[in-house]
Amino acid sequence: MMIDSSLSSLGAKVVVAASCDENHPPENIVDGSTKTFWMSTGMFPQEFIIRFAESTSIATVTLDSYNVRHLKIEKNTSQNASHFESVTEKELERTEGHLQSNAISLNGTSATHLRFIITSGYDHFVSMHRLTMQN
Repeated sequence: MMIDSSLSSLGAKVVVAASCDENHPPENIVDGSTKTFWMSTGMFPQEFIIRFAESTSIATVTLDSYNVRHLKIEKNTSQNASHFESVTEKELERTEGHLQSNAISLNGTSATHLRFIITSGYDHFVSMHRLTMQN
């Protein structure tokens, strides 16, 4: 089992994000820190896609976020980010004054890309602080 605090050090990149604020860019999701974050622009759905350097087996992803209500995770196994298939979806509990931290099982699924779709939030704006994974 391997835990890495920074997906970017494994060559993972955010290749698509539905919105971009230059003060809170999407790269902040994979930098291993909860102090930096990506923030949405207030419309739903919001999504971002993570591309791995190579096909990767993923047991669990852990998301540190704020105000995310409902999340879908999809995967793809090709070199380009198209033709995704559903992996799981989850309703997240609201937190006040601290981050939501949710470990979501992906059952060892293999993927070259993971798409995270935030279909609703507890507020107009949501933020994604850190994404880590175990394989």
